Amino acid sequence: MLATRARAVLATLWVGSLWTIGYIVAPTLFAALDDRSLAGTLAGRMFHIEAWVTIVCAMLLAVLVARAGAAFEARQRKQILIVIGVMLLCTLASHFGIQPHMAALRAAAGPGAAMPAELQASFGRLHGISSAIYMVQSVLGLVLVLKLNQAK
Repeated sequence: MLATRARAVLATLWVGSLWTIGYIVAPTLFAALDDRSLAGTLAGRMFHIEAWVTIVCAMLLAVLVARAGAAFEARQRKQILIVIGVMLLCTLASHFGIQPHMAALRAAAGPGAAMPAELQASFGRLHGISSAIYMVQSVLGLVLVLKLNQAK
C-alpha cells in the first residue's frame, strides 16, 4: 500500500510539475512581462529545475515500479518502465542536447540585444524541436498516470 502511494505521489509531482511549468508558468511569463529576454531567462531556469525533477522522479519511480512485485503484470511493468525511460530520454535530449545550443545562441546575441535574423531562425528551429519533445513528454506523462492507476 505504501509503495502504491509513493508511486502515485511521484507521478503526480513529476507530471503535474511538467504540465504546470510548460503550459501555465512559461506562457504566463511571456504574456505578463514586457521584457521577452527576462521571460525567457526565468522560463529557462524553471525548465532547468524541471529537468532535475524529471531525472530524480524518473529514477525513483523506475525503481518503485521495477520492485512492485505482484502490483503489475510483467507486460504492464515493462510498458510503464518504457514510458518512464522515454520521458527521461526526452528531458535528457532537450536539457543536455538542445538547451545548451539555445543558450549559446542567446549568448551570441549579447545581453538584452536583439538576435540577428540568422540566429533567430536557428533559435526558432531549436525551440520548435524542444517544444515538440516537451509535448511528447507531456502526453507520455498522461499515459504514465493512467498506467500506474491500473495497478492491482
